[in-house]
Amino acid sequence: MTVLPLRFSPEVAAARENGLAIVALESTIISHGMPYPQNIQAARAVEDAVRAGGAVPATIAVMGGEILIGLTDAQLASFGQAQGVMKLSRADLPACLALGKTGATTVAATMICAHLAGITTFATGGIGGVHRGAELSFDISADLLELAQTPVTVVCAGAKAILDIPKTLEVLETHGVPVITYGADDFPAFWSRSIGIKSPLRMDSAAQIAASAMMRAKLGMKGGQLVANPIPPNDEIAYGEIGPIIEAALKDAATAGIAAKEVTPYLLDRIFALTQGRSLQSNIALVLNNARLAAQIAQAMQQKA
Repeated sequence: MTVLPLRFSPEVAAARENGLAIVALESTIISHGMPYPQNIQAARAVEDAVRAGGAVPATIAVMGGEILIGLTDAQLASFGQAQGVMKLSRADLPACLALGKTGATTVAATMICAHLAGITTFATGGIGGVHRGAELSFDISADLLELAQTPVTVVCAGAKAILDIPKTLEVLETHGVPVITYGADDFPAFWSRSIGIKSPLRMDSAAQIAASAMMRAKLGMKGGQLVANPIPPNDEIAYGEIGPIIEAALKDAATAGIAAKEVTPYLLDRIFALTQGRSLQSNIALVLNNARLAAQIAQAMQQKA
């Protein structure tokens, strides 16, 4: 019998024992998405938002050759200050575990770990996707293929606006991934509620989203579903404002020769500087908003199970 390298936090272990709804959370946002100490403060706020929504948070990270499903306060504090943390996607996860290194899970790796732990709902900020210029660079996030094969419902604020969103949606459609926008007709773009692209699907309740996931499982269809939850109106940076800033950051990245996994962290840092910190405030607000919706979806799935 295969023994998986999973370690559940006491809170998550108790939730599993008592049949409570659980929401997975990624750790890349802690190690690569925000500076210290805002990263730890934001992570704790997101966990509290899940708890306030009636579910149990399970922040996922790799430490000491184990996949941690849920972090204790001490582990979170240590992880938030760790140096040399690997950024893990599907390709890197096994190597990080085998070498006993510390790793932060991206959307793809978090989905894998959540599925291994029996968790069906995951809240994040924004998914990766098709990078601009991918027709030359072939830079396409593994998040998209993971959605096509791993049965986890991912709640996000859409694709990051630094990406080629139309191509991202095309790749998801090709791989049969349901893209559901919650309560709106347009697909959101992270900091902005809309850039004028219609969403493939719209649903207006957590119960509908949960029912869709359960029906996919009943039909034997592999893969998860993507739920795009627009950032609250008071927290958004309209695309007319942030669009030129993104273009400037992309030019800076090209000039600096930034490529591969370093592109997204670099662009987020540049946009943070160019918006004088507003982008980070919006980022935190949208993750909290996603955590609240994910808690509702997780509860609805638990009731239907």
